[in-house]
Amino acid sequence: MRDVTMSNRPYYAPRGGLPPQTDLLTGRAVFTDAYAVIPKGVMSDIVTSLLPFWDETRCWVLSRPMSGFSETFSQYIMEVAPGGGSDRPEPDAGAEGALFVVEGELTVTVGGDRHTLGPGWFGYLPPDCGWSARNQSGAPVRFHWIRKAYERVEGIDVPEAFFADEAAIAPTPMPDTNGVWATTRFVDPADMRHDMHVTIVTLEPGGVIPFAETHVMEHGLYVLEGKAVYRLNQDWVEVEAGDYMWLRAFCPQACYAGGPGKFRYLLYKDVNRHMALGGIAPR
Repeated sequence: MRDVTMSNRPYYAPRGGLPPQTDLLTGRAVFTDAYAVIPKGVMSDIVTSLLPFWDETRCWVLSRPMSGFSETFSQYIMEVAPGGGSDRPEPDAGAEGALFVVEGELTVTVGGDRHTLGPGWFGYLPPDCGWSARNQSGAPVRFHWIRKAYERVEGIDVPEAFFADEAAIAPTPMPDTNGVWATTRFVDPADMRHDMHVTIVTLEPGGVIPFAETHVMEHGLYVLEGKAVYRLNQDWVEVEAGDYMWLRAFCPQACYAGGPGKFRYLLYKDVNRHMALGGIAPR
């Protein structure tokens, strides 16, 4: 078992509950044919899901494969009470997973090795690795779980499981930005074994993504900290810590960080594979 240090950086985590009857119905939630915004205020108790073979656990499903929309991944926010967890968490032997802890402490076991993950810790779980997860602490743990069908390539090995602390990774500044836009990478972008990247993007107050990115990668973006105005397709939307954005391929996107603090989000994208022709590529 490996002990880990706990990060002092804030990561937003939902608490559930239910809005009062006096609240207005007007909100920021939107679903279009190019993107969706799921604000933190709609992550209530009544939209949680339970999962087979997970004890004392509920989750918010933020995205799932949908025909005609994003098709490569699903993303959950898991909430596991003390003593809860699962000894058979992943039902699909072909699925890989990525975990990111935002609050509490999670013990993950892979191949007999136990890893205790605190806030800011990331874990990569390859397909068919037989992992398990338990909350052995005295408080709830909340973490992101991203699932994707791993795309095998003949002659390229499947990556091994690994765990990393965000605080131990130096962010990579984007070129010509004077460090106001940087990316924390848990995986080497040149490592062709990986067919998805999960990173943390940080924009300093006033920092911008200065053009409308338009690309084949699908995205899940969960705001960990701060606030910004995001350009999604033809719309500008305000987002803050706890909000989630779900983008299909080729949805134009740009951003202004609103301050007064850093704007940071957890980002998923599919990478490093040919485009399937005539349907989904066999695994």
